[in-house]
Amino acid sequence: MNFIFRSFLALSILSLTACSSLYYSGLESIGIPKRELMIHRVEKARDTQEETKEQFKSALAQFTAVTNFNGGDLEKTYNKLNDEYEDSVSQAKLVRKRIDDIKDVSQALFDEWKGEIGQYSSTSLKRNSQRQLNSTKRQYKQLIQAMERAEAKLEPVLAVFKDQVLYLKHNLNARAISSLKNELTGIQSDVSSLITAMEKSINEANTFINSMENK
Repeated sequence: MNFIFRSFLALSILSLTACSSLYYSGLESIGIPKRELMIHRVEKARDTQEETKEQFKSALAQFTAVTNFNGGDLEKTYNKLNDEYEDSVSQAKLVRKRIDDIKDVSQALFDEWKGEIGQYSSTSLKRNSQRQLNSTKRQYKQLIQAMERAEAKLEPVLAVFKDQVLYLKHNLNARAISSLKNELTGIQSDVSSLITAMEKSINEANTFINSMENK
């Protein structure tokens, strides 16, 4: 039974309950431990960041296209730009959700792990398990910091996007196009910085996934 099907089955059993503890218990009852779920959520966050990176590239390309506007239907051009902005907003929200999802399951996993360490009768096994927990927490902290650094760069870029979209909406004329040209270099720099942070976060996610799968 694959992960997606098992997850869907658990959701059906729990009727989309808002209680995390019941949700995780339901998943474990059909063979999906918190560790596996954590890896899956990191994978989803990584993939979402990749999609977000491409979306912001696409939005930047549309901004550039607007600055090169040289006749035609300016309103149609504005609509394309606004669509790119709205898609970027949606992706940013999804990135935040993915990070929150990872935090939620990781806290549950670490709490469970810590509690189970106390159940060991073997001192050496207890020590080894504690060492693994500490190592996983360090790697997790590094992962979340990278993801949050990348996520923090989303809002400033979106704010600039929004300003330019609104200005173009209210001034569908050559002056508005000229304004966008003046802002383009700054927008390109902001998006470039965001993409670099996203790529670092994606790399951290891959490193974390590989580490978890090999432990």
